[in-house]
Amino acid sequence: MYSFIKGKIDSINSTSIIVENNGIGYEIFTPNPYSFEEGKDYKVYVYEYIREDEHSLYGFKEREEKELFLKLIDVKGLGPKMALPIIAFGSINGISDAINRENILYLKKFPKIGDKLARQMILDLKGKLIVSNSIVDDKEDELLEALKGLGYKDKDIKVVIPKVNKENKLEEQIKEALRLLIGK
Repeated sequence: MYSFIKGKIDSINSTSIIVENNGIGYEIFTPNPYSFEEGKDYKVYVYEYIREDEHSLYGFKEREEKELFLKLIDVKGLGPKMALPIIAFGSINGISDAINRENILYLKKFPKIGDKLARQMILDLKGKLIVSNSIVDDKEDELLEALKGLGYKDKDIKVVIPKVNKENKLEEQIKEALRLLIGK
C-alpha cells in the first residue's frame, strides 16, 4: 500500500492529476485537481483503492484530508467516489463540525448525500472527528474551498475574500467573488 507519492505534475484533468515519478505516470483522483500546477513537484498523500473491478489511487495535498477521506469511506454506503466531492466542496472543520453537531442540512448539500446517508455519517462518525482548535470562519472557509475547486489560485482568492459581503448566502458570495476575480 502507498502512503504518498512525490513527483512532478505531468497533467491535470477535471477529476484527476497525473504525477510523474521515476518515469511512471500515476493517475490520482483528487478533490480539487486544479489546485495543483503542471510542472511543479508535490508530495501527494494517496490511498490505494482495490476492488475486483477497480484499482485506483485517490490523492490529497494534506494528510488531514486523507485522514478525513479514510473515515468517510468507512461509513456504510459511502464509497470513494462519493467521499471525494465532500472533501472538494467542504472544509475539514466544517464537515467535522456538522457531523459532531448532527447538522443534517449541511451534510445534504453535498452531491448524492440524502437524508439517510447524512444520518448514517452522523451515526458512524460522531465523536470520531476532531475540529481544529484554530478559529476559522466557516463561511469564509467554504468560499475559499469553492473558489479553489473552480481552479483559482490561493493568492488571487485571498485578495478577493475580504472584499466579499459576508452577510450574503454562500451562493451569492461565490458570485460576487467571481465578479471580482474576473474583473481583476
